[in-house]
Amino acid sequence: MGERYLLLFLGMALVTYLPRFLPLYVLSRVKIPRLFALWLGYVPVAVLAALVAPGLLLSEGKLFLSVNNSYLLASLPTFIAAVKTRNMFLTILTGMASILIIGALI
Repeated sequence: MGERYLLLFLGMALVTYLPRFLPLYVLSRVKIPRLFALWLGYVPVAVLAALVAPGLLLSEGKLFLSVNNSYLLASLPTFIAAVKTRNMFLTILTGMASILIIGALI
């Protein structure tokens, strides 16, 4: 019985590890064109925007651009804090404080 669990554990490790390792292994041996490398630099920003935008702009699946949208209002001082300070802690703190204050006012 223990052998089956060991094989199961090794199989799960292989399935988890291979999709991460293979691209790194292959791409480490290939010279990536400069233009493609520059383009790849925008991927994290695009993914973050795709994750954050629906939470800020949608309510119940519909576009919600209103002064009653506390998340959208709280994003403004948070964005300013992020740009001005470039400090993750202060940005998060500003966002939390903004949502608390705006939530209490609306």
